[in-house]
Amino acid sequence: MFVDEVTISIQAGDGGAGCSSFRREKYVPRGGPDGGDGGDGGSVIFEADMHLTTLTDLRYQRIYRAENGKPGRGQLMTGKKGKDLVIQVPVGTLIRDEATRDLCVDLTEHGGQYVACHGGKGGRGNARFKSARNRAPQQFQKGLPSEQKKLFLELKLLADVAVIGLPNAGKSTFISKISHARPKIANYPFTTLVPHLGVVKLDDFSTFVAADIPGLIEGAHEGKGLGIRFLRHTERSRLLIHLIDFSVENSADQLDNYRIVQSELERFNVNLSQRPQILVASKVDHPEAKEKFQEYESRLRELNPLVYAISSTTGEGVSGLLWKTKEMLDQLKKGGQNSTD
Repeated sequence: MFVDEVTISIQAGDGGAGCSSFRREKYVPRGGPDGGDGGDGGSVIFEADMHLTTLTDLRYQRIYRAENGKPGRGQLMTGKKGKDLVIQVPVGTLIRDEATRDLCVDLTEHGGQYVACHGGKGGRGNARFKSARNRAPQQFQKGLPSEQKKLFLELKLLADVAVIGLPNAGKSTFISKISHARPKIANYPFTTLVPHLGVVKLDDFSTFVAADIPGLIEGAHEGKGLGIRFLRHTERSRLLIHLIDFSVENSADQLDNYRIVQSELERFNVNLSQRPQILVASKVDHPEAKEKFQEYESRLRELNPLVYAISSTTGEGVSGLLWKTKEMLDQLKKGGQNSTD
């Protein structure tokens, strides 16, 4: 199950209490305070893991607590520190305050950590209060209480390329052809209900990550269809591959289809519509589909000079498209384009 939003409550561990104790040994003439300090409470830490692609694991447990620190003991023994609680989340997770939605951190690198709640400090034992005037202190400190928070976690997939288009434009077939991703493929709209990530490997051993974004429809920016929920997964991509269905069965105007998707991108985030794109005429394996593409090709190139025609079923044109994609990603990387908004 793909889950990209979840609200959880977290609490760090409380600090352990200090100890009030006095040294009492039969053959030791001078005793004195020997109460140890309490241990610090454990912290709650989020860690980004590139092997995770969903927040599903956090959906079924909504409260997370780190371990409390242990109390101090006699003979100056310090209590054991509470164990930190490390919560694994996918790379690309944004952590926000649940009430204000203020951003706390954006975990965009594998292994990146964020201490969301610090454990309470352990209290001091009575040995800490010994002085020249107070040789037998009775006082000690209780451990400090810990932090607790309610957080909203939001996942935005980290992919180099987002494959977009209207429903049934051939996005899932394309992603399954170029990678090991295996989305559901069927001949009806909204077959793809969740994004799918696939790693594309080229002959020169270079790789890039592509995301199959569920089909957009008119009004998606307002939440229609699968709508705004998955539009945000395109925001981190450096390059968009826009598939337009040129199959014989599709009688719609392909330019209108292009404008619908572009309009939804612009209304959701104006930067998305300005992001580098490659226009791809999909499903051109039939002779009539190729003729249709030739009729539209010049007008498509007026909108975007980067136009390719492919058939994911036969593999026609796919290799050239992938090498062009790699070339553009390399150029964007050298140019220092920031892929996140």
